[in-house]
Amino acid sequence: MKKKTSKITQKKINLQIVKRKGHSEFYDEKKVYGSCFFACRNAHLNEIEAEIICEKVTSAVTKWIKKRNVVSSNEIFRFTVNSLKNYNEDVSFLYETHRDLS
Repeated sequence: MKKKTSKITQKKINLQIVKRKGHSEFYDEKKVYGSCFFACRNAHLNEIEAEIICEKVTSAVTKWIKKRNVVSSNEIFRFTVNSLKNYNEDVSFLYETHRDLS
């Protein structure tokens, strides 16, 4: 059986994201997808379910980002949490509560 590959590609939008520590970097949708996928797998979703949810959430975040002039990583985090709630409450909870605190 051939493994399904994600449609998410490396896209960097020329929008600076203000990070928690004050520095900025370009938006990279692979980071959104990766963190979403990690939360899905920790919620015991299989790979296909995780990929489907993460592709939808990443697409929504990227579409939302394109309409903004300036965005913080916290705003992306909040938008992602709310988007995940549309698909799976457990994944949304894990994503929200297992944030890297470093």
